[in-house]
Amino acid sequence: MPSPVLREVPLQFETERLLIRCPQPGDGRMVYASVVESLSALREFPASLPWAMAEPSVETSEQFCREAQANYLLRASLPMLLFIKGTNTLVGSSGLHDFDWSVPKCEIGYWGRSSFGRQGLITEAVKAITAFAFTQLGVRRVEALPDAENVPSCLVCERAGYALEGTLRNDRIAPGGTLRNTRVYALVQ
Repeated sequence: MPSPVLREVPLQFETERLLIRCPQPGDGRMVYASVVESLSALREFPASLPWAMAEPSVETSEQFCREAQANYLLRASLPMLLFIKGTNTLVGSSGLHDFDWSVPKCEIGYWGRSSFGRQGLITEAVKAITAFAFTQLGVRRVEALPDAENVPSCLVCERAGYALEGTLRNDRIAPGGTLRNTRVYALVQ
């Protein structure tokens, strides 16, 4: 199998309502604003979103964007920003990571900006990114691993056509020491 870095992977694609693209230098200020607005919701699930526990800043958000672009180009992970098509309005972030190219398979992650919740935008993005994984990357399995108590995240998986394969009990630990369960959703081709 050729090295993943040799795969031709577009830096952006569109859905009916979204532009989904690789982060770029200069995106940090937008990412920061979205994270700050959504911080209380993101911090509800610290075991599955540990990065949200750190105090956000424009500088760390810009660092994320630059490192994300580098990882995307190396195919180490494929972080993506979600914009309302035709605007510069960031509504969330998603991406593919934890690749196992021998299968091939990967995991999808996502979060949505609080002010754009309940509009189906994250479900639309997850469907499109999953199709992208199958068609552009040739993966055979995409997994999502939300906290079992994160009902909105589990509903995104279900609306996107993922099958619940099971629950991993006491799979993660929150910063306060609470054990958390993880649901395993997957879509296979």
